[in-house]
Amino acid sequence: MTVHTVEVPEDNAVFGQTTSAFASFGYSAAVRAHGLLFIAGTIGRSADGTIPDGIEEQTGIALRKIEEILRLEGLDMSALVDVTSYHVDIHQHLPGFVEAKRRLVEAPYPTWTIIGVSGLASPGLLVEIRATAAYPAAPR
Repeated sequence: MTVHTVEVPEDNAVFGQTTSAFASFGYSAAVRAHGLLFIAGTIGRSADGTIPDGIEEQTGIALRKIEEILRLEGLDMSALVDVTSYHVDIHQHLPGFVEAKRRLVEAPYPTWTIIGVSGLASPGLLVEIRATAAYPAAPR
């Protein structure tokens, strides 16, 4: 089995100083295996390291990070096949999440599982999103 680890460059404008988390916590932004791209949970921490207060902004940042990982692999958001999002105060934040998602995710839609949680890795984080994308099939 061939496994490819996706490296986000340290000078990446979308991730900014948050790229240090990969080494600090010992994980990869994404891994390609068996024609799929497994994207680690992304959060709404801004490139400068701050955490915005609102769910719409945090959702937008997290989705743009996923979009950037896809771009680094020559894919776009239409390659997503499965997404799971984890939400603090899900009932309060779901409308803002759905609004931000609507602006960035278009048909054909991936499967999506939404899970309420009591907390995430840092205080103030409201959403974390992990995703799986599929590479185009090779021509036969």
